[in-house]
Amino acid sequence: MTTTTLLFLLGVTIIFVGIAAAGILWAIKSGQYDDMEGPAQRILMDDDDPMIPFKRLNPNLNQNKIEK
Repeated sequence: MTTTTLLFLLGVTIIFVGIAAAGILWAIKSGQYDDMEGPAQRILMDDDDPMIPFKRLNPNLNQNKIEK
């Protein structure tokens, strides 16, 4: 390889590392990593809990009833 090619690749590498570092710093600064325990606790919650508003069961429908 020639010196010109090596300098070009070094410059491109520095630019990509700078973009990656800026992205990581932006994610940390904007709070992307603040809630580390929420997803771990959410997986343990019961999905068919009637207290969850969007998962309330309709009392008029009997979901366990088998129709013939």
